[in-house]
Amino acid sequence: MMANHDFQPTRRRAIGMLGASALLPQAVHAAGLEALTGTAFGTEWRIIGAPGTAIAQMRSSLEALFDDIDYRFSPWRADSLISRFNTDAAYARANDAALIELATAALQIADKSEGAFDPTVGPLVARWGFGPIETGGQPDWRGLQIGSEGIRKTRGDLTLDLCGIAKGWALDMAGAHLRSAGGAGLLIEVGGEFLALGHHPDGRDWRIAVESPLETLPAATTLRMPAGVAVATSGTRRQSFSLNERLYSHIIDPRTQEPVAGAMRSVTVVAATATEADGWATALCAAGDTAGPQFAADNDIAALFLFEIDGELRSVRTGQFNDFEI
Repeated sequence: MMANHDFQPTRRRAIGMLGASALLPQAVHAAGLEALTGTAFGTEWRIIGAPGTAIAQMRSSLEALFDDIDYRFSPWRADSLISRFNTDAAYARANDAALIELATAALQIADKSEGAFDPTVGPLVARWGFGPIETGGQPDWRGLQIGSEGIRKTRGDLTLDLCGIAKGWALDMAGAHLRSAGGAGLLIEVGGEFLALGHHPDGRDWRIAVESPLETLPAATTLRMPAGVAVATSGTRRQSFSLNERLYSHIIDPRTQEPVAGAMRSVTVVAATATEADGWATALCAAGDTAGPQFAADNDIAALFLFEIDGELRSVRTGQFNDFEI
């Protein structure tokens, strides 16, 4: 299947949104809903539901869950499992079940994206000023092997960085936790990524707006989120710097070892899990203007690519993305 590369102008709509993040989906909801908010992983999380759903009682258990995830996956913490795996020879083989599960998902996307998503790219990210993994060798996701004894590095200088997929995994874990506690009719957000846990209290699908990366447009499109669907966005402007009239993104292309360049400004992915949506959004953004849409088409991924061309917003849709648009 080929991606549609006609770069048609994206539809313009006036939509009410929560928050003001430039590239992230924002929940669209009617007045009267209840929200529980907090912080984790250097970002905000939020649960939206009908009044009387007792979501406030879930705060302490959610915070404990997020703290545990941070302890496992944060490269910013010297005591995290992933940091010890990266720096301590005694942890050259990791057998933590959660770490193995997420690393397996990351390596699957690395394989399907031909290395555009590379969980060993941490030292390159740090070299460009965007990450904490300052030591380590050249990235090579094939140098990580997962077997019955856990994750093993085939080179001692390889490092593991799951930041491009861990937020989605945390969202999936939060959804599973809330579901086991009887939660339903909730929209869960972690750092601009969303998971629909059941339907909107009105009985309809949840709705979110995908904001435009251009300041002149409030929103690129509006999506409906059926129960169980997740949405994630990756973009080149949220964390970036400008030098000599060039925008340098925090998303690094492992193949060029440089920040992603080109006209692409964001990728939004709709998937059955937030882990998949997050990982693929990162991979497709890193793949660039041409390979990104082609990978999405080849893997039947529901994705929206937004490009800035001559000051105007253009779009490419792949997979069944149109089915989720309102």
